[in-house]
Amino acid sequence: MSLTAPSPALSVLPPKHLAQDEWLPRAEAHRARVERFAAPFVERRMAGKKHPIEDFLFTYYTHKPGQLQRWHPGAGVVLEGPAAAERLAWKFYAPAGHDGGARAPRSARPGGEGAEGGSGAVLDAAEFASARAEAVRFARIILAGTAARPAQFSCFGLHEWAMAYRSAENGIRHEYLPLRLGAAGTDRVVEEHRIRCTHFDAFRFYAPQAAPLNELQPTRETQRELEQPGCLHANMDLYKWAYKLTPAVPSELLMDCFELAWEIRTMDMRASPYDLSDWGHAPIRIETAEGKAEYVRAQKRFAERADVLRARLLEVAEALSAPGSNHADKQK
Repeated sequence: MSLTAPSPALSVLPPKHLAQDEWLPRAEAHRARVERFAAPFVERRMAGKKHPIEDFLFTYYTHKPGQLQRWHPGAGVVLEGPAAAERLAWKFYAPAGHDGGARAPRSARPGGEGAEGGSGAVLDAAEFASARAEAVRFARIILAGTAARPAQFSCFGLHEWAMAYRSAENGIRHEYLPLRLGAAGTDRVVEEHRIRCTHFDAFRFYAPQAAPLNELQPTRETQRELEQPGCLHANMDLYKWAYKLTPAVPSELLMDCFELAWEIRTMDMRASPYDLSDWGHAPIRIETAEGKAEYVRAQKRFAERADVLRARLLEVAEALSAPGSNHADKQK
């Protein structure tokens, strides 16, 4: 996809209407989907316990369980019925028909306006795009740039090893997890491999002695030039871009990104230097040829799934900033 060929503006697309008996079950299904991941996290947190894999998406990322549980249909969808009135108190929602009219004629609505009562609620896409202009712009740059680059599949998850390098001196991030090969064995793997991490938000956690060993020196400023679609962390971050574009992103897409990130995190930690046998996870031994091959196979499968989700998120970001939209007109 190209930044110069945006999708039609969300604010000028014909609205889709959902009757209350259509959207309430979707909202409930979403809450149940989230609860499977969020409830154990909340229980652990209340008990003062940690999980090295399953806590990550709730602690590293800033979208909290309560926020994740809120279902959104995405931009250009009118929620009909009395239950939609609650949405008018939610940020960026407005009465249907607001600002240019996401409200269809009475005869065009399923069952007519009087069937469920009330005018319904819809995302004010122009208000959202204006308030979140910088987030939309940066998400669009990262998503489009990443999609345009060739995928690289030769990192073998060594970023996690670089974070644990020289642990005898530095300590380790996950102090409650033993190193599978011990401190000296971990250091040896780092020193015997080529390390070429492209992702700044992994690189910034490297041990100080490991940072100079990385062939690249990513920064926040070069992130838009280095992100590539084979990177596990770039593909996990699709969840971040999805929630940053919420509520313009449908919650089903948000959870597709969340679940992909969950699976990637599991694989990432299995390939790490930590021993997760007590947590029920066998290692991917990337220090061996067989382990490297296993890692690359999984990495490619994740990249294929991420390509589809990235394209869908990019459509939302492009539509929010498309020329001719209400938002674009406001910025002139």
